[in-house]
Amino acid sequence: MSDSVLAERVATVRAFNRLYTGVIGVLDEGPADAEYSLSEARVLFELAQQDQLQVSDLRKRLGLDGGYASRLLGRLENRGLVARERCTTDARRQLVTLTADGHDAFADLNNRSARQIGGLLDKFPDADQRRLLGAMGTITALVGEPSAQPQVTLRAPGPGDLGWVVHRHGALYATEYGLDGRFEAVVARVIADFAEHRGDPGQAGWIAEVDGERVGSVFCTPGDHEGVAKLRLLLLEPAARGHGVGKWLVHECVEFARAAGYREMELWTLSMLTAARGIYRSVGFELAGQEETDSYGPLVTSETWRREL
Repeated sequence: MSDSVLAERVATVRAFNRLYTGVIGVLDEGPADAEYSLSEARVLFELAQQDQLQVSDLRKRLGLDGGYASRLLGRLENRGLVARERCTTDARRQLVTLTADGHDAFADLNNRSARQIGGLLDKFPDADQRRLLGAMGTITALVGEPSAQPQVTLRAPGPGDLGWVVHRHGALYATEYGLDGRFEAVVARVIADFAEHRGDPGQAGWIAEVDGERVGSVFCTPGDHEGVAKLRLLLLEPAARGHGVGKWLVHECVEFARAAGYREMELWTLSMLTAARGIYRSVGFELAGQEETDSYGPLVTSETWRREL
């Protein structure tokens, strides 16, 4: 990355920080947080999530040094909002809990804060609220701590999903493999045909989500010959790879084809898609043919894979 590009991106992040800090400042200046500092409010929130917490764990969660944490808890203790005691199994450890007054204070703070944020969201129409929350989710996913056990779900395509499949195929394959717009056009034709035949019991599609974000797709459609199904448009976002999502998508597609009465399934892929080829092989597909093509820009080797159902 050149120095000029880095400088431009740093400036963009700083501008966002100034904007975001200003928005948070407006919220913090309201009545919801007037009684508590930001650090005090964060302590109340953390302690409200569980019955008891070690002081050392609370410090780690909030990034507080020992001296500041002690003074902060001391202020809350003097106000009757928290209570500290030594751990019965290890006297070196100190435990902290919310008192009944602390729970009441948190509930009041939480309700008023929710109303403030609700007021902020109400300034935008529903579509803009969804865009805002989606952007927040993207930032959280990129800079936050990864979820130890991401929640993976598969569902049928809904409004906007088919367009997303075309867009992400075009963008990812251009970035990762240099394929041009002709490849995206092929994907668009497959999706258009799928949409035109909605309700056909011989076809189905799946959208994969990780923690509520779209990360992948696969489709089963009738093949060119009687009794043959096609597995099409397997896609997996880079951030979702390694969680078994791709194999789950392929498994669901194969099981649907079998239940729908197909006797054979085939698919088309490219030789450089090593991860996808590994998945196909693991569920019983075998390589049936190869040929070189420059139909999508660079010279690539296309492959046909088949398996009996």
